[in-house]
Amino acid sequence: MRLLLVEDERRLAERLARGLREEGFAVDCAATSAEALDCAAANPYDLVLLDLALPDGSGIDLLRGWRHEGIDAPVLILTARDLVEEKVEGLNAGADDYLTKPFAFEEVLARVRALLRRRAAPPRSVLTFGDLTLDRDGRRAEKAGEPLDLTPKEFALLEYLMLQPGVVLSRSRIAEHVWDEAYEARSNTIDVIIARLRRKLESGEGGRLIHSVPGVGYVLRGDPA
Repeated sequence: MRLLLVEDERRLAERLARGLREEGFAVDCAATSAEALDCAAANPYDLVLLDLALPDGSGIDLLRGWRHEGIDAPVLILTARDLVEEKVEGLNAGADDYLTKPFAFEEVLARVRALLRRRAAPPRSVLTFGDLTLDRDGRRAEKAGEPLDLTPKEFALLEYLMLQPGVVLSRSRIAEHVWDEAYEARSNTIDVIIARLRRKLESGEGGRLIHSVPGVGYVLRGDPA
């Protein structure tokens, strides 16, 4: 899942981005309305965390503009403003949830996951593919009942593949949803993570699950053999 964090307080932004990345999310950061507009124009985001008080404009105006353009990603407002009228204004502008500073990271994470679950249709907290099971809420994965020891990025990549079984996913598409703007297109990071996942998924019985499609990318499907 790829998130956009729009926050001008540098330390807070760094803390939130680091925590979310450790949980397996890809996070792009913007400190101004202008940067946020550029990010949203260039990338599809699964969720936006938005501060209302930005140095070059109002987060409310930014949100209204996105909704007018048809950008429907869930938006979680993070702000020091705690007046009921301001909360109502933010929700009426198109926000999906509202969190007042100061807050604990654990609450931000819980709100993010709740919004992502709510957006799914139908919501699925547990994904299955053959004898492979992935619990999105519990952040656990098993194969044939045996737990898989996955890093956050391995978990995120496997989750994205399991959400679209049988669909050939290009490297660029995988990068858009699982990595953030720091990912270098020329690097072999995706291939390295795929190789690690294959070793963990194919260490027991059963054939290959993640298949390479030359010149395109990867697909999750059962081994035809």
